[in-house]
Parts: sequence; C-alpha cells; structure tokens
Amino acid sequence: MSFIRTRLGWLAGLPALALIGVASAYLAVPSIEDEIARAAAEVARRTGEGQPEPWLRVRVEGRDLVAAGEAPQSPDREAALGRLAGIEGTRRLIDRTGLIEEASPFVWTVERPAADRLEAAGSRPAEIGAFELVQRLKPVLPRTATLDDRTRAARGAPPDFPDAAAYAVERLADLTTGSVATVHDTVISIRGEAASLAAYDALRTALARPPQGFSLGTVEILPPVVADLRLTVERRPDGSLELGGHVASPEAREAIRAAAAESAEGAAIDDRMQDARSLGLDGPAVARTLLKVAALLHEGRVAYEQGRISVAGIALDAGAVGEIEALLRDDLPSGLAAGSVALTARPIVPYVLRVRRGADSVTLSGHLPDEAARESLLARLRPRLFREAVRDRTRLAAGAPDGFTIAVAAGLDALTTLSGGEIAVRGTSVRLSGTSLYPEAAARLSRTLPAAMPAGWSAAVAVSGGETAARLDPQECGRRLAERIVGHPLRFAPGSAALAAEFYPVLDAVAALARDCPTERIEIVGHLDPPNAKPAEADPVAAEAARESAPKPTPAPAKKAEAKSAKDEKGKDDKSRAKRDDKADAKPAQIEKPVPAPVETGADLARARALAVIDYLQKAGVPLGRATLAEGAAPLTERQGIGLALRS
Repeated sequence: MSFIRTRLGWLAGLPALALIGVASAYLAVPSIEDEIARAAAEVARRTGEGQPEPWLRVRVEGRDLVAAGEAPQSPDREAALGRLAGIEGTRRLIDRTGLIEEASPFVWTVERPAADRLEAAGSRPAEIGAFELVQRLKPVLPRTATLDDRTRAARGAPPDFPDAAAYAVERLADLTTGSVATVHDTVISIRGEAASLAAYDALRTALARPPQGFSLGTVEILPPVVADLRLTVERRPDGSLELGGHVASPEAREAIRAAAAESAEGAAIDDRMQDARSLGLDGPAVARTLLKVAALLHEGRVAYEQGRISVAGIALDAGAVGEIEALLRDDLPSGLAAGSVALTARPIVPYVLRVRRGADSVTLSGHLPDEAARESLLARLRPRLFREAVRDRTRLAAGAPDGFTIAVAAGLDALTTLSGGEIAVRGTSVRLSGTSLYPEAAARLSRTLPAAMPAGWSAAVAVSGGETAARLDPQECGRRLAERIVGHPLRFAPGSAALAAEFYPVLDAVAALARDCPTERIEIVGHLDPPNAKPAEADPVAAEAARESAPKPTPAPAKKAEAKSAKDEKGKDDKSRAKRDDKADAKPAQIEKPVPAPVETGADLARARALAVIDYLQKAGVPLGRATLAEGAAPLTERQGIGLALRS
C-alpha cells in the first residue's frame, strides 16, 4: 500500500513540475532576447565612433539578428558583423549591410503612399546620417505624418542637400496621396495632385522659389477637383473684362482668354481664374456664353454657378435687356439653365463709338443713331480700305450729340491713313491714336483733325511717326526697291483695275521704303492686257480711277470773264450748300449707287491701274506728290506688269 501511495503522489506532482518548467522557459527566453538586443545595440553604438552617428542598424526578431546599414570601409563592416555573430544566444545573423559608395547621379525620392506616412528611398548623404536627416525633415512633414526612411548612405550628395529634401517634403504637404518628389543631383521634380485650391495657389508660389543652388525639373501638378465649377465675367465701365472662377487646364485658359480678347475689342483683360478640375463641363463653351451676355452690358457681372447662368448690371441700352433675356431663354448650351436676371437700362451718356484698325480688319463697336448713319459711315469707310475686313458690331440707339456723323466721318478719314490705330468717340470728343509710317503724316493729323470737327466738338491726336527713317542714299534706295519687287510682278486681271490680295505685301514694302528715301519719288507705269484678252464686265474701281484721271477742261482765253463769273456763282452755291448741310447735319448722308461705267481698255486702263497703285500707296502713308504717274512713259505689257521706279 505504501508503495502505491508513493507512486500516486509522484504522479500527482508531475503537472506541478511541468508548470514550473514552462514558467522557467517562458521567463528565461525574454531574458535571453533582451540580452541579445542589449548586446546588439552596444555593437551598433560603437560603429558611430568617428561618424556623424552609428551606421549600423540592428533589428532583433526572436533570437535572430537582422543587420542593415552602410559601413564606411570593408574592415568596419566585417568587424561589426563579427561582433554581432559572437553575441551569446544568437541563433542566426541576417546580413543586409553594405558599403558606402559614390552615387552618381545622386538621387533621393520621397513618396506619400498614405495621408499619414511618407517613404524616402534612394541615396542619402553619408556625412549627415539617417537620424539627423529625419530630424531636419520633421518640421516640414505633413501634419500627423511620419517618415519611413529606406534610403542608403552614399557619397556625392550636392551641397545643401537637406534644404532641397526639406523643400521637396514640404511640397508633398499640399499634395494628395500618391504624390512623389525627387532630388536628382541639383534638380527637383514633383508630381501629384493639389489637395485644394488654396494648396494649389501655395504650390505655384513656392515653385517660383526653389532652394538656392537647385532648379526645378519636371513639375506635373494637377489642379484639385472642384465639385461645383464656377465661372464669372465682369464688365467694367471702361470696357475691360475681369475673368474669375475656375479653369480646368492651360488649354482651356488660353481658349477663354482668346474669346475674351475678341469680346473686349482691345480693352484690358484681368485674368483671375483659378486652376481646378471638374467632371464633364466644357469650360470654354460656358465662358463663350458668359462673354456673349457680357458683350451686351455696359457694366455688370455674368456668373455660372450651380449649373445656372445669372446676370446683374446695366445693359448697353434698352434693347439689350430683351436680347439678354432671350439669349438666356432660348440660346443656352445643353445642360445649362437660366438663373436670376437683374438688369437696368439708362440713357447712353456719354455716347460712345470705337473704330479699331488692326492688321487685317477694322472693327466698329459702340452705338450709332440709326441705320442710315451706319450705312453712310460704312460707305465712307470701305472704299478707303483695300485688304481689311470690316467687322460692324455697333448697336443702334438714340442719344447721339449733334454733329456726330460729321465728327465720326472726319475721324474715319484720319484713321485710314494710319498703319494701325483707333478712333474713340466719347460724347463730343474724338481721340485718334495709332501709328503712321511717316512722322510728317502724324504731325499733319494733329492739325487737320481738330480743324475738321463740327462746332462744339474737340479732337485729340496721339499718333506716333513709326520708326525713325534711315535716310538711304539714292543708289541704296534703288537697290532695295529692286529687292522688293523682283519675283513679285503686279499683274491686274484682264479688264480690271482692282488690286489683288498678293499686291499688298509688295506695296506695303514699297511704302515703307519711301519713308527711308525721302528725296526719292516713286513713279508708276500701268500695264496693258494680253492680246485678245476678253475684257471683264464694268469694274467700278477702274471706272472711278478713270474718272479721277480724266483731264479737267481749261477755260479758253476768250472766255476768261465767263469763267470768272462761273467761279463767283460757284462760290455763292458753295455758301448756300454749306448752310443747307448745317441744317441737315442730323440727317444721314445718302449713299449714291455706283453707276456702271464703260469698260476701259488700252492706255486708259493702264493709267487707271497705275492710279489704283498710287491711291494705295497714299493710303499707306506715302505723302502726296511722292507717288506719281510716270509722265510720258508708254504702258508696259501684261508680262512686265506694273512698273515701279525711283526718281530724284
């Protein structure tokens, strides 16, 4: 029995012994791991002697050691690994160390894979140390974000590398996840999407000032996505436009600015649009609609917000109010709706008209009193232009001051003598600005335009004389004329004295040369048609030129008294006609329909062609008497074309 009791007691104690053994093992293993970790840390600490900081980084995984870092020299690496391998209790040593090498190019990259984490990869300066670099970057990290440094130490970093790294990290704070910044030697590149409009503006400001010694490489930053895109156009009283709201791309911005420039007709454009992206909205199409409405405003604002177009302000005139309402009701692009309309109209004071002459067009904008005044002024303008298209954007409205048509007609006459410029009629004042090929012509306009104004009107002239004349000698003038016309014969169509489009560059060059050859006179000889050429139908230009070139009858000696009497009668008729004109000043000028003239042929047609060339040169600025017919010269053949020569 005692044997049995002893046996049973021993069996009962086995669980207790097992528990004691397990507890001992459980408590002993952490102690061994702690000892291994302490010993490994001591080995790593000793690798920092003579270095900015320890180069060895050791991670304990159970009883295994993982060694990483870049040793300055191979003996340093081997010594550190030997000490780690000799730590008592270590089961396995995993070696991931390397040697510090020269990195060329030196590339450091930081990426934002998540909102709360940044990852650095590539090379970092060996002379700074991983810990110190992270400490320098902490102040510019995105809020609540940490930096995971996966770089390798290397030599060859550019001077002031920490400044460039901090600049790159700070930019990521304004970008969404997935953004990347790279320092490639002394070039910083950034790619990502702005987190907000404010962040996008901050980025544009910061990108203009990279760290000293560094430059920007590839910068691909998308504007933020805006759920509700907004666009605004504000028209100011001076005709200038302010663009606001959001624009999705540089291409869209350029398209909107181009449309605004055409609508502003030379007035200033203040672009305050912010870059932003939206889904499915055609920004330029919306902007064109806004500009179409703004063109009917004297002052006010047109806005696209929450899918609707609203307008408020002062309309150009009473008729413009109805036009805007109709446009918003019937002519909006698909997907847009009309919003609020708050418009007023007031008398047009001052009454404004602008006529702007550009390189290939003349644009009229503002107001005219009635359709007859419009036709009268256009009929006066068109014959004085050869190649420019006339764009009439005027509106009809009452309120024009007395003498309006006469003052505008005088301004148009002056404008057509300039190479480019504008007349601005405001109330009872006319301002002419622009450029003339000839200083003499500019000075002459300062005298003649104010004198042509009707009573109660004033005129100001701000016309520059263009470039200073070179004053070439006659031989050089002749050589340059030959250069301008060689290979460019001027040949009129059979039976016609109308200038062809290809004449204009040649004649413009001749007019410019005349400025540099002030002592020379341009003589022009017309040309005949080819033999048996079929004459064209009656040509109004040729007929008018022929009428102007026809010799005026001279009174015979026996009829001098009769001629004098006729002259006196003419003077009386002129005075009475002037009085009638004053009374009829407010009445629009009547347009005479051209009367078909017989087709000119032979020498008469050649003369008419020469006169058409002279007329163009004079309108291009060549002074009167400096471009003339070559008296006594026989017409040239069609093969030769128009003859141009310089004579002292």
